[in-house]
Amino acid sequence: MTKHLLLGQTLTFSGNPMHDAWEDVTHLDTQGAVLIARGKIAGVGKGTDLAAEHPDAQLIDYGDQLILPGFVDAHAHYPQTAMIASWGKRLIDWLNEYTFPEETRLADPAYAADIAGRYLDLLLDHGTTSVCTYCTSSPASVTAIFEAAEARGMRVLAGKTCMDRNAPEALVDTAQRAYDESKALLEKWHDRGRTNYVITPRFSPTSSEDQLQALGALWAEHPECLMQTHISEQIEEIAWVRELFPDARDYLDTYERFGLLGARAVLGHAIYLEPREIDRISEMGAALVHCPTSNTFIGSGLFDMSLARRVSVGLATDTGGGSSFSMLRTMAAAYEIGQLRGAPLHPAQLLWLATEGSAQALHLGGIIGRLAPGAEADVTVLNLGSTPALGQRLANARSGWEAIFPTIMMGDDRAVSDVWVNGARVTP
Repeated sequence: MTKHLLLGQTLTFSGNPMHDAWEDVTHLDTQGAVLIARGKIAGVGKGTDLAAEHPDAQLIDYGDQLILPGFVDAHAHYPQTAMIASWGKRLIDWLNEYTFPEETRLADPAYAADIAGRYLDLLLDHGTTSVCTYCTSSPASVTAIFEAAEARGMRVLAGKTCMDRNAPEALVDTAQRAYDESKALLEKWHDRGRTNYVITPRFSPTSSEDQLQALGALWAEHPECLMQTHISEQIEEIAWVRELFPDARDYLDTYERFGLLGARAVLGHAIYLEPREIDRISEMGAALVHCPTSNTFIGSGLFDMSLARRVSVGLATDTGGGSSFSMLRTMAAAYEIGQLRGAPLHPAQLLWLATEGSAQALHLGGIIGRLAPGAEADVTVLNLGSTPALGQRLANARSGWEAIFPTIMMGDDRAVSDVWVNGARVTP
């Protein structure tokens, strides 16, 4: 058995910096190390100590580079890879103009496989080792992303996106097809190695009550799965939901009344939640996902990160509504939104959201997104001086956090110097 000992700066957490003072639960070790064996993290500690304890380990010295858990993207749409950064539309027009035509193309298994492989390779280039993604309504798109994930050893969560109304004919299914196809895919792919199936109604405007009921029934049969959907992304969307569901108390009720709210619910965006919705989400233990580059790019609004004191919150690119594949850029946008709301996040909080926070939102806390013994060995290494601009900033840093924060704000794929997936080294 080959063991690898990675030497460098390490960042670990002993608690949640969104709940507790970040200074008390964040640990930056400038002479740290991570031991990898059999696809798992076998140890984290001082480099000199671990090297002495494991003289047979292969040493990889990253110097003053930062060793982190692989980034975890909690909400994305891999079928939108080819149309990312499309110009000038609000949500509903953007779906009709760009998203639905592109998603139609993924009914072709060859095209779906090409996009899936391209997408996951782009994630690895940017240091993201795990993702929870929507597919299209075509089962071929689900097969494509899971096969691409298996080929790369990545932890991927995904599901068939169910829609039976308010979408092009080529993309709509029926309540029964949504149930049957989702169930067949779930039975094939859920908990198969590092793949996890997620029950996926796109959002209530594109699902009839019959379809929402059918998916609620499927989730009741398989409560071990996650259920992902969207909620309260834009004002126009919320008005549309009120028209489509006149008897619902609010947007959340369009899911809850059909059995689509629970501890394993993962709700994307959640910008305009009402007090009752917040209370109910907290009571049920559901998670929210902040998608900052998408929320600014499509003009949706500013997420209230203070909700993280009451509910689990993950961080996500929301590709391709989000305008970047990079979790570094996503963290930068989250910081900027925090500034606009008068509550800027510390870099420790941003890094936690992009790793352990997202993992916990996906009910994979301790499995991914963490440098700790027993976790899956997904690791991203950041060069904090990857460009001339960052290099001069690093040279003038007065503390570890002053060295790290500029890479969060200005870093890109050039900052990702190495990636490990399931204990295997990847060339980004």
